[in-house]
Amino acid sequence: MKTRKQPIVASQCVVASNHPLASTAGVEMFARGGNAFDAAIATAFALTVVEPMMVSIFGAGMVLARDATGEITAVDNYAVAPKAATPDMYRPDDARGGEMPTVGRENEVGYKAVGVPGALRAWTTLVAERGTLPLGTVMGPAIRYAHDGYRASPYLVDCIAESAADLARFPASAAVFLPGGRPPAVGATIQRADYARTLEAIARDGADQLYDGPVGETVCRDMAANGGLITMDDLRGYRIERRTPVRGTYREHEVVSVPPTSSGGTHIVQGLNLLEGFDVARLGFGTVDGVHLLAETLKLCFADRFAYMGDPAFVDVPVAGLVDKEYAGQRRKLIDPSRAQSFTAGRPPGVGGGHDTTHLTVMDREGNVVAMTQTLHALFGSKVTVPGTGMLLNNNMWLFDPHPGRANSVAPGKRMLSSMSPTIVLRDGQPLMALGTPGGTRIFAAILQAIVNVLDHGMTLQQAVEAPRVWTDGGPLLLESGIAEDVRDGLRRLGHQLEVVGRVAGGMNGVYRDTDGLLHGAACWRADGTPAGYSGGFTDVPREGPLSRGFF
Repeated sequence: MKTRKQPIVASQCVVASNHPLASTAGVEMFARGGNAFDAAIATAFALTVVEPMMVSIFGAGMVLARDATGEITAVDNYAVAPKAATPDMYRPDDARGGEMPTVGRENEVGYKAVGVPGALRAWTTLVAERGTLPLGTVMGPAIRYAHDGYRASPYLVDCIAESAADLARFPASAAVFLPGGRPPAVGATIQRADYARTLEAIARDGADQLYDGPVGETVCRDMAANGGLITMDDLRGYRIERRTPVRGTYREHEVVSVPPTSSGGTHIVQGLNLLEGFDVARLGFGTVDGVHLLAETLKLCFADRFAYMGDPAFVDVPVAGLVDKEYAGQRRKLIDPSRAQSFTAGRPPGVGGGHDTTHLTVMDREGNVVAMTQTLHALFGSKVTVPGTGMLLNNNMWLFDPHPGRANSVAPGKRMLSSMSPTIVLRDGQPLMALGTPGGTRIFAAILQAIVNVLDHGMTLQQAVEAPRVWTDGGPLLLESGIAEDVRDGLRRLGHQLEVVGRVAGGMNGVYRDTDGLLHGAACWRADGTPAGYSGGFTDVPREGPLSRGFF
């Protein structure tokens, strides 16, 4: 399969992210003597500047990391509801359609949509605990980009245009992203002087500038003046959660991903368990039978997701049952290869009587891997920039079910349900690939398909991340336009209601490690994704002899 972009191959390390400047920032950390954690966090900070519609230090996310010893850890830095939040704080507007609709779009745009952020706390903690470079060095590229400016890509300009009406409601956002009252031209320079100063303060004093200091106080004053709920007590009380990763196997490979409060990792393993009972390779990629099987598998996963998934601190989530091979065998029998169906939730063992996000992947030759998915949730989050800080605020409250009394309903201090799925696939205990993508509830389906593309269909990682995708949660079956017309006709005959869309989920990226130890970085066409690599190394002149015979 011909790809729109080309992979990169390097021997020492690869950083894959959704912007070339961000990937460059990560590689710079390796050149400075840093490690995979330094590189990942430098990339994340840089993305808050150059991919502002997707990620902010006032955002949230999930981190999956493997060190060279083989230990894999999951860090949940997702947002939580403020302590003043209540189950009935929004009025559902089901007649409007869409995801979690509320009257006045209060959970989508503005101050009531903002959750207590975890991004900055997690990033600085990971640098302190696992990195080797000072925080100021790790943040250096992001500060440069914010101060000096960067060129607006067509992708960024399109995102600004899509969000222009909402951004215009908030003067500090409009000042940066709507100069003269309209989106910037492609190639125009975006400078973020206020944000550069905020980053400089954090580089100097650490995360407490936000969680217990002047930046946080500025945010909370703005919140109080505009009907927001977050207080300094919320910020001081935020804690990241270290969780046990979800693990499964697929065709003699181990698949490791993030657990709840993300549903993604659990349903990747569940979906692969369902598919393992079929000869997926024989069905072929992009065929009627192959797409039908994927669609029915996703419907089964989503039926269980709606019933069981929520914050494990508030809901008893049956993860072990959902990823159980025997449970998959029972559910697999429900799939009819000759017709599309609707499914209800099953009873897994243990059960009693965004869409706009970013992802980055770092892998080095020693086997260290960091896969991070981070988000503001929607494009530009709540659309709010706090005056004087240059900092965009998330709208993660949109991820809660606005109806009281459900598994994912609003509650004070509760983490909203995510679909983030940073994932590592191991072969014989060693990293084979790591990958992730933005895309809200479509994330885990996209990652599942990429894994199947590599392991069943023999694609390269670059081909796998770019291949046409499908998605359904039990409603219409969404197909990217790359799915052939005759396949669409066949799917209609099986009873699928189809919608052809420009893209399913977002810009996936990842790193693949071949049998020679070379690292292949891949990023797809759905965003400004760019892998960057570092090969070569320091001089290899024998120490016992002279360095020069007069040639320098």
